[in-house]
Amino acid sequence: MKAAIDLEVFTAIAEGKVTSAAIADRCKASERGVRILCDFLTIHEFLTKEGDRYGLAPDSALFLNRHSPAYLGGAVEFLLTRRIMASHEKLTEAVRLGGTALGAGTLEAENPDWVEFARAMRPLMTMPAELLAGELRKGGEAQKVLDIAAGHGMFGIAVAHHNPAANIHASDWRNVLAVAQENATAAGIADRYHLLPGDAFETNFGSGYDLVLITNFLHHFDQAMCTTFMRKVHAALRPGGRAAIVDFVPNPDRVSPPTAAAFSMMMLATTPTGDAYTFAEYEKMSRDAGFARVELAEQPIGIDRLVVAHK
Repeated sequence: MKAAIDLEVFTAIAEGKVTSAAIADRCKASERGVRILCDFLTIHEFLTKEGDRYGLAPDSALFLNRHSPAYLGGAVEFLLTRRIMASHEKLTEAVRLGGTALGAGTLEAENPDWVEFARAMRPLMTMPAELLAGELRKGGEAQKVLDIAAGHGMFGIAVAHHNPAANIHASDWRNVLAVAQENATAAGIADRYHLLPGDAFETNFGSGYDLVLITNFLHHFDQAMCTTFMRKVHAALRPGGRAAIVDFVPNPDRVSPPTAAAFSMMMLATTPTGDAYTFAEYEKMSRDAGFARVELAEQPIGIDRLVVAHK
């Protein structure tokens, strides 16, 4: 798969290069190598084949064609970084320990891997960010918004577009916020985009927020730490404000749906205490932190779910 992404095989087929010879010419590779690679991808249902002509399976067309707005290929670079690969190589030890065998794992301060993540995930997160912003706008206009673990910044940027009077305050490591700032400038909201660099557990967020975005963040920590953090979020919100948690949310059986449930293995390998939490667990953490009402939105946010906690 990495070889096909590196060579842009899926993109070549999307551009109409559908024979091994044409794909090889577009990808600057040997025809024999391309034929064997494409046949292998066909066997595993990433490609289709009729005669000598290859086509894209639906998921490949959506996620692996570089021209697609949902292109995910760049995420491979993050998933194959030294820390993550090393974490999974030590999975046996992680199971014994109950958490990553690499100290802080991916949670090291100013970890440069998160810069790679922010750049790689921006295209894929554009659509979920729009879904989230639209869903949250139904609950009223937000003027002061806090974006926790902003990363690429797309969630806060989408909220800014749906709320023209909103100022976005983005929290993340300083090196990662440089990517978010680039994206905010490109989106034309630089004058409404404010940076809060540092550890989210230690940064002074201020107060009076209408909305706090907590996207794919809480899964890195155990429930006690999540509850502590949600207390901090509760204090930062104005009365009646909302905290929007976007994350993998498995069903109570913890084995379905597959993508959300399987994410707990990534957390076991790469974090000391992280997990994929059910709605009941998010509800308890939020209520223990002082929130009055907690809801699970019906509409998925991409492969995530939206949990809204009301102050």
